[in-house]
Amino acid sequence: MLARISLLVVSLTIPGALRAEQAAAEKAGFASRLTIYPAKGAPDACGPDCDRWIAIEGEIDENAASRVRRFLAGVKNMQRPIYLHSPGGNVEQSYLIGRLLRGRKAVARVGRTIATACAADAQVDAACLKTKNAGGEIEAELTTYHAMCNSACAYLFLGATSREVAPDAALAVHNSRLVLAIHGNPPPGLIAELRQRRTATADRDRTAYIAAMGIRGELDDLIRTVKFENLHILTRAELYRFGIDTRPLAETTWRLEKGTRPYVSKFATLKNENGPSFRMMEWRLYCDNKNRVPLMFAAEIDAAAVGKRTLMMTADAAPNEEAGGFPTRTGKYEMWSGSLDFGTFRAIMASRSLHVREMTQKPDETADTTRFDIDATGLPSAWTQLAASCPPATPAAKSPSTTIPLPKGTATPAAPSQ
Repeated sequence: MLARISLLVVSLTIPGALRAEQAAAEKAGFASRLTIYPAKGAPDACGPDCDRWIAIEGEIDENAASRVRRFLAGVKNMQRPIYLHSPGGNVEQSYLIGRLLRGRKAVARVGRTIATACAADAQVDAACLKTKNAGGEIEAELTTYHAMCNSACAYLFLGATSREVAPDAALAVHNSRLVLAIHGNPPPGLIAELRQRRTATADRDRTAYIAAMGIRGELDDLIRTVKFENLHILTRAELYRFGIDTRPLAETTWRLEKGTRPYVSKFATLKNENGPSFRMMEWRLYCDNKNRVPLMFAAEIDAAAVGKRTLMMTADAAPNEEAGGFPTRTGKYEMWSGSLDFGTFRAIMASRSLHVREMTQKPDETADTTRFDIDATGLPSAWTQLAASCPPATPAAKSPSTTIPLPKGTATPAAPSQ
């Protein structure tokens, strides 16, 4: 039997072997070869006092690890964050890259790098890829909106020692598929046996890799239940519970939303103090009206909170000036809308953080208070973009619709992959 299996192995080509083979339409928007390059953006583009990062994007091909190794050998500051945007690819290569990142104590985030020298819809054109692969630093913009790190990319992501998934980005997993390139006509029974053995080995390798990266085995258990044809986007609670992104508060950057009534918005997910669940929140600032700036706050209701709620917000530059009040409830959301005078608005623009205080007056006349800060970095830039989009005459501010859908920050990947 061993001799027969040896002959079969000789007649089979099994490079990497584990990956997801996708249709061309499913891979739209991604290069077929992993690309890695240094990028530079506007001040605070990648966070407070951060304007330079490393972009890794595209499919993880069978030679990706060697290119990443060569690139990282020339990087002295590995605290420069790495932003990943990939549909997946070769699993074995993702393990190798993940271990490279672990050895360099890398900081990894899910995000899309948009080279300013290329049109937004031409980021994977031959000319743009040539620019990205030329070896120099690329002027770029950065966004987490609908960015994704799927399948094999998720294993690569786990290798970093610091990992962040924004509320409007996606980290998604599914089981792998073994791809065999068969030459000759080996007996079907031997092919089935080899496939079974190779799949079992791959399962053991994945389990060992996840454990080595310090991630809870529940992730491996989940992956085994997700068919190759499907894709599971990890929820915020799963990211936290598995030890992937353990921040109790995760935020997006401020970004412009164009439309008939444009605005700038930020999303955040906050862990409930009394349980493992998270709440999604959103802040919106609209075009100024009659020397005041409309502000809206909406959040999923904490089911455990019972009593009258109050929401108050202050800024670093004006700690004694508060905005807020009593939110109204509609369905699974609570919402507050009002407006800021220009003094308070300018204080927010000059601040690094916005301090939020939620108070719940309970029936026994005691109160629960939750305090947290949201990052105001990038708001002035987003507001400048909004000002350019505002109509000449803004009508009187209206309360936001009482029907608040799940925030657009909930990311839905364009295609499954591994």
